[in-house]
Amino acid sequence: MAIPLQTNPQPRHQAERMRSKKVYAVLIVLTILLGLASRKYGFALPTLVAAYAGDTLWALLVFWLLGFCCPDWTSRRVAGWALLFAFLIETSQLYHAPWLDALRNTTPGSLVLGHGFLWSDLLCYSVGVACGYGFERVVLRKQQ
Repeated sequence: MAIPLQTNPQPRHQAERMRSKKVYAVLIVLTILLGLASRKYGFALPTLVAAYAGDTLWALLVFWLLGFCCPDWTSRRVAGWALLFAFLIETSQLYHAPWLDALRNTTPGSLVLGHGFLWSDLLCYSVGVACGYGFERVVLRKQQ
């Protein structure tokens, strides 16, 4: 007797139902554009926004990227790993090997790795990840 194959399996987690690759691709691109714009046009923004938007958006981008790459993870798991990654990158800025500083002096290296450790960045990362988590929770509730 053949066992029928389930053609449309139900997602294991609620997050799987809402994490559309297309939606997350758009969120990733928008966040990158906003982050770059916050650096380029910081002079036109309020001082507080200009100072902290880039780091907050960077952490939000990490959250979106993890959600895109790991759609079966819960929102809480994505948030935990995104925050851990962001904190590790910030902590790595305390280490200054010549090869690492040379990498940080390139545009991609600067955007990903940053330059100097700041305690305020940890708060920005927490806010950015919390925004991603909150977005998922709001979208999730609307889909139920």
